[in-house]
Amino acid sequence: MTGKKLIFWFEEIGKEHNDIVGKKCANLGEMTRMGLAVPPGFALSLDVYRLFAKESGLAMEMEGYVRKFGDLKGQGIGVFDEMSQTLREMIEAKEIPESVRAQILDYYDELSRRLGVDNLPVSVRSAGTESRPGMFETYLNVKGHQDLLEKVKKVWASAYTTRAIAFRVNKGFPMLGDELGVAIPKMVNARAAGIAFTVNPVDGDASKVILEANWGLGEGVVSGAECVDGFIVNKQDSRILVRNLGNKTRCVMNVGNGADWVDVPENMRSMPCLDDQEVIEIAKLAVSLEEKLGCPQDVEWAIDQDLPFPGNVFHLQTRPAKVQAKKPASTADRIIDLLAKRYQKP
Repeated sequence: MTGKKLIFWFEEIGKEHNDIVGKKCANLGEMTRMGLAVPPGFALSLDVYRLFAKESGLAMEMEGYVRKFGDLKGQGIGVFDEMSQTLREMIEAKEIPESVRAQILDYYDELSRRLGVDNLPVSVRSAGTESRPGMFETYLNVKGHQDLLEKVKKVWASAYTTRAIAFRVNKGFPMLGDELGVAIPKMVNARAAGIAFTVNPVDGDASKVILEANWGLGEGVVSGAECVDGFIVNKQDSRILVRNLGNKTRCVMNVGNGADWVDVPENMRSMPCLDDQEVIEIAKLAVSLEEKLGCPQDVEWAIDQDLPFPGNVFHLQTRPAKVQAKKPASTADRIIDLLAKRYQKP
């Protein structure tokens, strides 16, 4: 692995780098290449994790630990919980090799320099080679060297949540699979954020764009835990066909080092978190992504409160949209199902 490039700026990568940096990083790079508004940042390749695991002795320790369990088929959730706790503690306890540590921090410092902000707030996001929404962890509003390195290890460790372990066992995948790349983009200071589908996930209607939005960060929408605003936009003429304003009592905001749920002020709860021009712009950008990528898209976006419109609309992620053919099994799928049912044709 000596001499191999380990870390990439988003503008250096694209969809052909999926197996090198993970799908989320590859998508961010592809959108950057397309000239879309993507928060600037960099990607840690899967080789960064592999080097960390090898040089720290972690790989051998994990292999020895997993081997003692033998065949995990038929094991109960208690065994998966035990494995999850132990494996995650193993990862988080190891030091990142100095050579890798220095490269990560050099990229972070250069990103901070480019944007003129010391200890730039970033998000630290998992990037597996296959899309598994909601399977791994993301950390928001991360600032400074120590916080960044700790959150990178926590993202790597999230490959061994109880849910992720159970998934691999049930699918017959290797237990020590799901090596993760890490996306590290600038943290958008979001006034509002959400998701946009360029196809109805239930009935496959591709003539409209479905948006959901909340104040603050997108996790306030994706979690499905709170009421949010919903909009439907006609693709052909960009008319807003439906406005459904939710009673938005809570949202996720940047707080100190990190992000958390906060109460929405009373006067903002029934107020739309997007104006019409923002709704239309988000819908147009989602349709543009669909056209350029050749299939319906599930897009995450955010409105940066520090910038003027339309330069404040950022793409955070996009993936092929799924049309549900059966009752969803995962948390993410249930959220999509609830969203889509709300806007089914009468």
